[in-house]
Amino acid sequence: MNSTISKGGALAGCASSLTLLAVMLASPGVAAHGYLNEPPSRAFLCQKGLNKDCGGAQYEPQSVGETFKGFPGGVGGAPLQGPVDGKIASGGITLFSAVDAQSASRWHLTEIKDRSVDFDWTYTAAHPATKHEYFITKNGWNPNEALKRASFDSTRFCNVDGGNVLPVTGAKHACVIPDDKTGHHVILGIWTVGDTDAAFYNVADVNILAEAALPGGWSPVGNITPAITLLPGDKVKARAFTANGESAQYSVGISINNAEEGKPENWSFALAEKINKTQKLIRAGIRDEQDNIEPVKGVNKLYAQKDSGVTRYEIALDMQEDTEARMEFGALAPEHELVKGVGAVAVPVVSNRAMTLEATIFDEANKQVGFTRQSAAANSNPTLSIDVRSAPGKHGVKLLGTTEDGRTTRQAFEHTELIGEGGAQEYDFEFPSNLGEYTAGTKVLQPKDGQVYECKPPPNSGYCKQYSPSANGYEPGVGGHWHMAWDQK
Repeated sequence: MNSTISKGGALAGCASSLTLLAVMLASPGVAAHGYLNEPPSRAFLCQKGLNKDCGGAQYEPQSVGETFKGFPGGVGGAPLQGPVDGKIASGGITLFSAVDAQSASRWHLTEIKDRSVDFDWTYTAAHPATKHEYFITKNGWNPNEALKRASFDSTRFCNVDGGNVLPVTGAKHACVIPDDKTGHHVILGIWTVGDTDAAFYNVADVNILAEAALPGGWSPVGNITPAITLLPGDKVKARAFTANGESAQYSVGISINNAEEGKPENWSFALAEKINKTQKLIRAGIRDEQDNIEPVKGVNKLYAQKDSGVTRYEIALDMQEDTEARMEFGALAPEHELVKGVGAVAVPVVSNRAMTLEATIFDEANKQVGFTRQSAAANSNPTLSIDVRSAPGKHGVKLLGTTEDGRTTRQAFEHTELIGEGGAQEYDFEFPSNLGEYTAGTKVLQPKDGQVYECKPPPNSGYCKQYSPSANGYEPGVGGHWHMAWDQK
């Protein structure tokens, strides 16, 4: 029996044919991947309870809006692509049709008080991203009509190149809301996937209260937000972008020479000060009562004159590795005992930096049979206790440590022998870990009762991923309807 899932067998995986995608899109719940987190999508606010009567979107916001890529299409007589008009919010997935309802009072509005918006997404099962795009409704749009292409400006107001690599949850997309947009609007965020024919379409309902251009013709185009301490040798750069891409002319950077310069409030001030000294059409700082823009030791806003062509800034950190960081095993015991296939592995760790530590136990077939993650202070040398379910035999222990600032990773690997009794059933994941990868035949361990459950064949397999802590009707062995999704092994 194979002990791991074949990722290629999941419909949400790397299949690229239109036929396969059509099957995938016809089966709600078979691919759960991500949602717009900030500003929150309509479906995400359904899960949070701010939007009501949302149908299936309340339980699975990460699956809402998946359909074919290519929006809007139709250029030069080409066929329209992406979701059909009237079903842009749901992606045409029947389970989520409730979010297609549209009226001036139907949905909670998120207030936008700054035209510089850092969009970010939550990815529950990431696929490579070729790009993220953002469209906004036209001035004078009718909020009581179903959303269609004609509701939106035909030109996106922001585009972020994804590089066809896996996107990271919480990564910021620095965009600027156009000056002429105020009041109630709908923003359409699109995550285009690189390894399938799909894209994810998320709508966010907003009330734009932000100021437009400031006195003197200055428009907000971003922020310098000091959130991390830099070390000598690090660099930080304000990258300017125009409609034609990055502009070297208006991009400005500084280097960190000592610990004092690396303090967040100091490098933010220094970067803003250099921008103001070297640029005439760009300013960084905070406006005073006389509308002067001067740097502060904190968050500095970035402003641009129209003649610069600059529409947004991104702050890029070039951080050097902490060469003095150390992490390694302490004295790992050569043996750990199982009782009926269940036991615990004690993993002593020695580290000289504050780190997030991850320890994973693998059996001889390299199947994960135990995992834990915890934060540890510098020089605290904790012992991680990892619950395992496996059979006796040689096991690998993988240790990974990442410093708090994310700049340095250390890793180590050793073996330990699990002795004693076997008896634990094989499974692919511990519920609800890796929820987005559940397909027909997936076996999960339910920690609440210690039993293993197998996801039913299609069409019931779609229910296996419909779970949240507040809506657990299909949770294996627990939910009121779990028999519809799972077989107990």
